[in-house]
Amino acid sequence: MSRIGVISDTHGLLRPQVEQFLAGVTHIIHAGDIGSEHVLEGLRRIAPVTAIRGNVDVGGWADQYPATETLRLGDHRFYILHDLAELKGMRPGAVDAVICGHSHRASVRMDDGVLYLNPGSAGPRRFRLPITLATLDIGEGGELLPVIHTLDESPGRPA
Repeated sequence: MSRIGVISDTHGLLRPQVEQFLAGVTHIIHAGDIGSEHVLEGLRRIAPVTAIRGNVDVGGWADQYPATETLRLGDHRFYILHDLAELKGMRPGAVDAVICGHSHRASVRMDDGVLYLNPGSAGPRRFRLPITLATLDIGEGGELLPVIHTLDESPGRPA
């Protein structure tokens, strides 16, 4: 089994708990609103990173990141975009999972055999939403097994 880390909406903040929750992942997907290159530098110390830019990612450093990305990890294809509302024309079976962010609300759902995963926001708290990220296990049979982790509940570490 392998594990992928999924994070979004860090807005320039890489919380110390992220390393604890992503320890042992083989790859990290950042679904935009990175906020600063130092966030990706910190994530790259954990595992290889695929990142796309979100609506707050502007300026020279952000230009190198695409607005969307299709990623193959093992036998699975992932489509990554920041705002799910901008998803258009995805034909059934084109990908196994759609990874998004933007709403700051974690969600997991299946639709026509496609996993839709929003890890929520791991950056500064907005409104009263929890601070979250996700891991995505690829099971022995190839199944995608997402888990949302709430960073506020990290033992001994304030959110």
